[in-house]
Amino acid sequence: MGLSCAPPRSGPVESKNEAAMSELVPEPRQKPVVPMKPMGINASLLGYIGIDTIIEQMRKKTMKTGFDFNIMVVGQSGLGKSTLVNTLFKSQVSRKSSGWNREEKIPKTVEIKAIGHVIEEGGVKMKLTVIDTPGFGDQINNENCWEPIEKYINEQYEKFLKEEVNIARKKRIPDTRVHCCLYFISPTGHSLRPLDLEFMKHLSKVVNIIPVIAKADTMTLEEKTEFKQRVRKELEVNGIEFYPQKEFDEDLEDKTENDKIRQESMPFAVVGSDKEYQVNGKRVLGRKTPWGIIEVENLNHCEFALLRDFVIRTHLQDLKEVTHNIHYETYRAKRLNDNGGLPPMTVETEENHESNL
Repeated sequence: MGLSCAPPRSGPVESKNEAAMSELVPEPRQKPVVPMKPMGINASLLGYIGIDTIIEQMRKKTMKTGFDFNIMVVGQSGLGKSTLVNTLFKSQVSRKSSGWNREEKIPKTVEIKAIGHVIEEGGVKMKLTVIDTPGFGDQINNENCWEPIEKYINEQYEKFLKEEVNIARKKRIPDTRVHCCLYFISPTGHSLRPLDLEFMKHLSKVVNIIPVIAKADTMTLEEKTEFKQRVRKELEVNGIEFYPQKEFDEDLEDKTENDKIRQESMPFAVVGSDKEYQVNGKRVLGRKTPWGIIEVENLNHCEFALLRDFVIRTHLQDLKEVTHNIHYETYRAKRLNDNGGLPPMTVETEENHESNL
């Protein structure tokens, strides 16, 4: 007796299934409309237009308004942080010039002290703020002593964000964000301390860290070279990225220039001094020792000149841009995300909110 297969049933069940399936299958995505490229024209102009004057316009505007630059110095007491900053800007800009003296007791906790100055050179004004961190690394128990510093950095981002979201915001928002953090490494010649690694691991995510080996004149040239290599290796092994970060290189030219800095110069082995001495008929900044004068700006003696050129003459604007476009934007996105996409409440918005209730 043969078995006959019943034909598949069609009806309401099948149509329901088809409808369900059609709902599950997404509609094909439409390709985005690509705008037409402008027609190419001959690069040789018929006459002078004046496009190149934008540089001069920008220069004039900067000379009128000036600009902000905020630098933080972190490290144990006695590493010459204040002296180095004074040497860097060739003026008394550190906390020494505000009545601080070496006889003061070491703070029991990390303090944050910001001192502002206006420096003018060649008609360009720079509002410089030096942020010092007395007490860092000076305690018996230094656990989490980096937290007040991270808190301060984030508070400056918060302050800028609140100004930015104001309904009637200022034409020029005061910028107190930390653009650069010089981290001073003790010239032990051995390896980084756990505190050094812990600090840079946490803070490299929120600020541009530039590591420097302080008082490099206490090491021989061979010791200095070996110590620099060891520090670079330890930072790499621990996944710590210092400025300039590889991921932020914009093009091949940037990468080539910054690779040389990362692989050869970092960390800068420096000596600071704001005293002048006569050497071969010239006045030079230096440190007097029983065996001679250590010239601060002589590359054969230390790498201070490389640090100065890097921070001020070649990368100052980039330090500001990375702070704004990377570190601040990361903070801003997280803050808005935590707040459900809403901007943080400012005094102005709080008052408006209360008046509407």
